[in-house]
Amino acid sequence: MVFVAPTAEQLGMYLGLPEIDGDRADLLIQQAVALAESVVKPLPDQATAITLSVAGRAYVNPQQVSYETIGPMSVQRPSGSGGLYLTKADKAALKSFAGRGGAFTVDPTPTTADPSPTWPVAGLGGPGRAYEPGWGWV
Repeated sequence: MVFVAPTAEQLGMYLGLPEIDGDRADLLIQQAVALAESVVKPLPDQATAITLSVAGRAYVNPQQVSYETIGPMSVQRPSGSGGLYLTKADKAALKSFAGRGGAFTVDPTPTTADPSPTWPVAGLGGPGRAYEPGWGWV
C-alpha cells in the first residue's frame, strides 16, 4: 500500500481538540512528512503515527516553551517538547516500519571456497619425519 498523509481533522482527533486551524495543521503535517522522508523514503503505511506525533508536538507547543506561569498556574514541559523535529525513537520506528535496522549476518566466505582441510599438507612428511601437533613435521 502507499503512504497517505494524515489530514488536519485526524491531527485534531489525535490531539483531542474540538477545533483546529486547518491551514496551520496542513502545513505542519506536510513538514512532518518531509522530515520523515529524510529518514525513510518512500514512507511505509505505519508512518502516519510518527507524522501525527511530530505535527502534534509542533501544533501544541510551537515556540518550544519549557516553563510557563499564568496567574496561580505554572506548567513545566520537558526540554525539547515543542517545535518540529524527529526524536531518536521516531527515527528508529520509521526504520523499523520500513523493514530496516535490526541484526543481520554477513558471510565473508567466497562461494568458490573449498571445504577440504588445508593443513597439514600431504607430501611434506616422509620417511624419517614425524608429525608433532603444534610443531609440524620434524
